Amino acid sequence: MTLPGRKKPISILDSPEAAGAHSLFGLNYQQLVGLMAEFSAPGYRVKQLTEALYRQWEEDLSAISTLPLKLREALVERGYKVGLPRIVESFISIDGTERYLIAGNDGQTVETVWMPDGDGGEAGDGSEAGTDLRRATICVSSQIGCAVNCQFCLTAKLGIIRNLTAGEIAGQVVAVLKRHKVEIGKTRINLVFMGMGEPFLNYDEFMAAVRLLVEEVGIPESRMTVSTSGIVPGILRFAQEPVRPKLAISLNAPNDAARTEIMPITKKWDLGHLIAAVRQVPLRSKEKITFEYVMLGGLNDRQRDADEVGQLLRRANLPLKVNLIVWNPGPGMPYCMSDPHTVHLFQYRLKFNNLPAYVRRPRGRDIFAACGQLKRTTEIKPIQIRPMTLS
Repeated sequence: MTLPGRKKPISILDSPEAAGAHSLFGLNYQQLVGLMAEFSAPGYRVKQLTEALYRQWEEDLSAISTLPLKLREALVERGYKVGLPRIVESFISIDGTERYLIAGNDGQTVETVWMPDGDGGEAGDGSEAGTDLRRATICVSSQIGCAVNCQFCLTAKLGIIRNLTAGEIAGQVVAVLKRHKVEIGKTRINLVFMGMGEPFLNYDEFMAAVRLLVEEVGIPESRMTVSTSGIVPGILRFAQEPVRPKLAISLNAPNDAARTEIMPITKKWDLGHLIAAVRQVPLRSKEKITFEYVMLGGLNDRQRDADEVGQLLRRANLPLKVNLIVWNPGPGMPYCMSDPHTVHLFQYRLKFNNLPAYVRRPRGRDIFAACGQLKRTTEIKPIQIRPMTLS
C-alpha cells in the first residue's frame, strides 16, 4: 500500500516491454540454464534464479537482489517477467475452506481450493496418523473448464476454454502456499489434482508441473494425487513415469451402462479397458489406487450398486481403497444428495465385500468449493440441498 503523498516505488517491470513478457516461473532447471547462457551469465546465476522463483516465491524481478541489476534489466528488455499467477478473488467457507480465483498472464481465471486440515479422503488408509506436522490440502486445476462433460459436475457447464501451462498449474500451488505463509517441511502439504479440468487431457503440462513441484518447490510426489475420469492413453503414459503422483480413478457407477449416462467418456474407454490400463501402473510400497465414487441420490447409491461395485473392484485384484463422495449440489443440476443412512449402508456393503471404503468429508459447499462445484462462481447464494428421501 502506498502512503498518501508518496509515489509508488518504480519497478523495472513497469516498462512497456513487460506487458507482453514471457514468464520465468514455469521454466525448469535446464531451461533456466539455457536462458542464463543466452545472457552470458555465470552458471551460479541459475541456482540463484531457481531459488528466488521456487523457494522464495518472489513475484517481481526487481526483488531478486541476488541477480545483478544489469541482468534483471536485460531480462526485462528481452520481455521476461516472473509471471507467478496471482490470487484475484477469494471466498471463505464457514468450515475454513478457501476458494480462490487465480489469474494467469492472459487474465483468465482458474479455481484453486485450500483445505486447512484436509478432506478426510486424501489419506483414508490411515497414513496420516501420528504426525506432529500441520496438515493441509490444496486442490489444483489443470485446465480452465473441462471437455469430459460429466453430467453431475458444474465445471462441465463451462466446456473447455484452454489448457493451463506448467507454470500456471504449479503457480496455483505456490500462490496459495505464499498466501498462507507455509514453510515447506513444517506443514504437511497434500496436493490433489482434482480441480477444474482433466489432467490427462493436458498431460505434458501437468507432468511438467509435477516435476517442478517435486524438484524445485520441494513437495514430494508421495504427497500428491491425480484424479482422472479414465483417459486410457494418459494412464498408460503415466505408468511409465519415474516421478509421479498417486492415482485416483473417478468411477461413479457400477457398470458401463450406468456410467455412460453420467460420464459420456465411458463410450470411448469402457470400464474393462480402464481397469486394464490401471493394472499397468507399477505401485510403490503400501501405495493404493483410489476409486472415487460420487453418490447420486436414488441413481447409483442402492445396495445392488454397492454389491456390483464390489464385484468389479474385487475382479480388478488391485491394492485399492474407495472414497465415497456425496454429490455436492449446484444450480440447475438434476440430481439430489444421498441421505446419510444410504451412504452408511453403501459403505457397509463395500466393506462387507472386503473393500476399504471411506466417506470424504464435504468441504466448502457454501462457497462452491466442494468436489464438482468449481465453475468460477462469484455470486454466492444459499445452495438448495435436497437429500434423497427414503421410501
